Amino acid sequence: MNSSNRKIGIIGSGIAGMAAAIELAHAGFHVEIFEKNESPGGRGRSFTEGGFTYDMGPSWYWMPEIFETFFNEFGKSTKDYFELIRLDPSYRMFFKEGLIDAPAQMEQINRIFEDLEPGSSLFLEKFLKDAKIKYEIGMNQFVRKPASNVREYLNWKIIKNSIKLQLITSIEALIFKGVKNTKLRSWLTFPVLFLGAKPSETPALYSLMNYADFIQGTWYPKGGMVQLFLALYQLALEKGVLFHFNAPVLKIKSNHSQVHGLETHQGLFPFDAIISTADYHHTDVNLLEPEFRQYSDRYWNSRVFAPSSLLFYLGFNKKLKGLMHHNLFFDADLEQHGQEIYDHPQWPKDPLFYVSVPSVTDPSVAPENHENLFILVPIAPGLVDNEAIRMHYLDLIIERIEIKTDQKIKDSMIYKKSFSVNDFISEYNSFKGNAYGLSNILRQTAFLKPKIKHKSLSNLFFAGQLTHPGPGLPPSLISGQIAAKLAIKKMQA
Repeated sequence: MNSSNRKIGIIGSGIAGMAAAIELAHAGFHVEIFEKNESPGGRGRSFTEGGFTYDMGPSWYWMPEIFETFFNEFGKSTKDYFELIRLDPSYRMFFKEGLIDAPAQMEQINRIFEDLEPGSSLFLEKFLKDAKIKYEIGMNQFVRKPASNVREYLNWKIIKNSIKLQLITSIEALIFKGVKNTKLRSWLTFPVLFLGAKPSETPALYSLMNYADFIQGTWYPKGGMVQLFLALYQLALEKGVLFHFNAPVLKIKSNHSQVHGLETHQGLFPFDAIISTADYHHTDVNLLEPEFRQYSDRYWNSRVFAPSSLLFYLGFNKKLKGLMHHNLFFDADLEQHGQEIYDHPQWPKDPLFYVSVPSVTDPSVAPENHENLFILVPIAPGLVDNEAIRMHYLDLIIERIEIKTDQKIKDSMIYKKSFSVNDFISEYNSFKGNAYGLSNILRQTAFLKPKIKHKSLSNLFFAGQLTHPGPGLPPSLISGQIAAKLAIKKMQA
């Protein structure tokens, strides 16, 4: 049977699901995606209300070459679908005293480092030189393997550079040894927050994120982050992928050692292989028959999960001062907030938070002379979540923004919508309402994550942020590619 007669079903139309679908359709397979929500993109969807357009989830466009390389593999470029704008400054950081704008040019960054701590630019130069090596090995060797077992990593290039990869040293230890200034420490450690773990527990390997930040830069797709997801959707359609929306999968049907179909409210759809990019825990516990479950409740409850988030989508009827496109509020105690997420899970007393104002860069996302704000507060997964708690934090955060930017904005708010733990569960079947999957701590890295290939069902695969390589847009895209290539290999065997 040739590949055009083989049918592969994919659960979820997020970045991992669409990347997998494109790979498979390009290889000649008939591919169908089942999405529980009404539009593609998963956590990367957007919505429009009152002239404001909001990206619902991801708002940072880093590692642009990962996305460009993906489209290039299929004879396309991101330029065929959207325009990328490099942000300069990349972002603004608010501290208890003062602020720092992160320039796009290394010369200016070095100057800020020297002004704050003489000699620190020398450390930064070496730090980024090593980070480049980690990036090249990590992104080209480490993350693109199926991570089925440790043997995959016993190759000469990884072994030769294992000391440089610094898998045992924490990134906090590396940075704190090199710089003493608290603002510089916050600046250098914040990128690993995207990986969902405290810097003290994140391997120094992930200084590759600093390389992405300082050297590759922070970008924005004109029209919003949703443009990346719409581009993948368009490419998938061009490849002949069939999408089913408002079509939650109820069960994965299996016989003995193989899956054979997906059950939805519309009936049973037969497939020769299946890739689930839905929440891994949800797939394992709720979609598979009990005898094919791979991981116990004890296993899942012992995992260290990345944070959930309290999100606000806000609209203001005036332009606001003092805010950049990306704004990081480090005006509270990072260590305390980290403990309230990981060590003693609770709603934070005085949280750090992030504010995105895309209308600073892109007037199309808000009515004229209005402002579009997206606010993210990292919180522990599994917390009790209700409207009263959300509004308490909205008031707290708006007050902090007003103080730091010396302006009144609360009375100018004309639209507000919140999204938190309960919504991550209902919208994405997210385990404990986590927002980013599993933390990238050492004991949950590579082959120590839930497996991409099912242990006993030979034609069932997984992709997304709960499996290898982990959280974030580039890793999730890559996981979709890995799962697709494993499925192709299985189908061609």
